[in-house]
Amino acid sequence: MAKKKSGKPHISFPESLIVIICILLILGYLIIIKAQSPQVPLFFSVILLMFYGFIRGFSWKVIMDGIEEGIKPGIIPLVIFLTIGILIATWIYAGTIPTIMYFGFKLISIKFFLPMVFVTCSLIALVCGSSFTTISTLGIAFMGIGETLGISLGLTAGAIVSGAFFGANVSPLSGTANLAAAIGDVDLYDHIKSLVWTDLPAWLISIVIYFITGLNHGNANLKMIISMSNELQNNFWISWWVLLPVILLLVTAWLKMPAVPSLAFGAIFAIVIGWIHKPIGVNRLANYIMNGYVAHTGNANMDTLLSKGGISSMLSSLSLIIFALILGGLLINYGIIKSLIIGIEKFINSAGKLIFATAITCIGVNILVGEQYLSIILPGESFKESFKNRSLPSTYLTRVLSDAGGAVNAIVPWSVSGVFISGALQINPFKYIPFAFFPIIVAILTILIGFILSHKDKRSKINSIQ
Repeated sequence: MAKKKSGKPHISFPESLIVIICILLILGYLIIIKAQSPQVPLFFSVILLMFYGFIRGFSWKVIMDGIEEGIKPGIIPLVIFLTIGILIATWIYAGTIPTIMYFGFKLISIKFFLPMVFVTCSLIALVCGSSFTTISTLGIAFMGIGETLGISLGLTAGAIVSGAFFGANVSPLSGTANLAAAIGDVDLYDHIKSLVWTDLPAWLISIVIYFITGLNHGNANLKMIISMSNELQNNFWISWWVLLPVILLLVTAWLKMPAVPSLAFGAIFAIVIGWIHKPIGVNRLANYIMNGYVAHTGNANMDTLLSKGGISSMLSSLSLIIFALILGGLLINYGIIKSLIIGIEKFINSAGKLIFATAITCIGVNILVGEQYLSIILPGESFKESFKNRSLPSTYLTRVLSDAGGAVNAIVPWSVSGVFISGALQINPFKYIPFAFFPIIVAILTILIGFILSHKDKRSKINSIQ
């Protein structure tokens, strides 16, 4: 008979593993093989998990508590999503995004487009500490430029995502960087210095790949670019003044203002600037905020590129995130995630395996729970003592949490980051994920470097004893 703890049935490691495998098979079959939207497979998995819990002896209260606790960590990200939808619409209305596109056409060459996108997004995310802000502002402009230059949308989105998540990983203003350092009880800047072993090599490898890939892509028509530039000038306010909302976002980031008010102020400031140049009625403005900006330039391609944003554009993404969070909440409340982590710890007999297990757990939480912060918190709290017991530097732990937890969230289609990226850039996540080189490379490097450094530490200890 199954043992009970705190009034809940105890789920063993083998049973937890079977449950997880079943969920992954359902999601993999329906999403990858049958090409269904992730919402339906996730909803189906949630329903099955609820009834599994009831059959296993969990009360409906425990099940409902799991749903509630699962959604709680996602409340702020959900509000951020809605605010970003408003921000996108107002920035197009003000001319901010069209201006970035206009100057982008003037400054960026086809051959160097991908590495320039990667570097620019890296710098902006480093300065503002937010991958979401970078993707939803510069990212949208770069997608428009890339499409006009004939660059694959997947490649462009991959470069945007890679740059944004590198910058957020190493920025002292980043929420994930601060969280990882706090979990490991290390100084923030010591944590960031430790990332030199993994994030810098991953960044350099990525930029080389983007440079080589960029040489073989792009078939821009010069007349089309000139035409698009003229359309932007004729239909939007193209001026350095409309870039003030971008500066405001950077300033609020440096002042460590929370994301929601920062984005809200950016949207309001854009409305004021847009109204100065092109006054509109309250009803029309409200329609932009709700349904997004709709461009009427007379150019079909331009209208498609700049008809974006609004609260309604984020609702599909919100539903996906809610189902993913509910799934994760149930798995946590049933004790399945904890059981898996405890089971994994039993197989750890070396420092290298500990780092590997921590990284795999971070990736697993990303896949099963989909929440970026939980992918740092759960493995961090679970393995912290194991790192101390093996006398490993805490920066080894925090580095793994950032690289395999924070960064990997970008390449999980139904995660908070994956859903946001696909919604903001309007691209199927499976089209950009193969080209998001940084999150993929840094996750591999953090495991390899972990084995190398732990082996080096072991040799140093042996030498010191001798």
